[in-house]
Amino acid sequence: MQGWLLRVPVTRDFPNDFGATLRGHGSAFEIEMTSAPGCVPCGDLWRKLAALGTRYGWRVRVLNRQEALMRSGRLGLPWVGHPVAWARPLADTGRTIPIAVGTDHSQNLARNLYLAAKMLTGVRPAVGVRAMSKFTGIVGVSAPVTGRR
Repeated sequence: MQGWLLRVPVTRDFPNDFGATLRGHGSAFEIEMTSAPGCVPCGDLWRKLAALGTRYGWRVRVLNRQEALMRSGRLGLPWVGHPVAWARPLADTGRTIPIAVGTDHSQNLARNLYLAAKMLTGVRPAVGVRAMSKFTGIVGVSAPVTGRR
């Protein structure tokens, strides 16, 4: 697992409102994740999300088996041995944004929480994807648009 993480780019540049956004939305959102006994990436992700939750005031909880199965199944995501984490508003169980499939670096998880908070509070998803591209370099550059729209 550590060998895999060494190949994952780490977010090094964050927007000016990063900390304020995460702290400001902490009481209104929670992080939910799937887990399974003996799942090493689950334990790693849990440890990192718990630290972020403490730092920014976000509640972190593990989904029960039935919830995990339903949520992951709707999106076609694996969950046994492959942790999946979501951010969602406390007041709306139907609005969730996946923030991790498997484990990741803490900085990348924090970035994904920030983008989820922005999208769940009104920023258009396209803006969130462009932000991810800017701050990570993971999302590829779009092909040039030809012709008029």
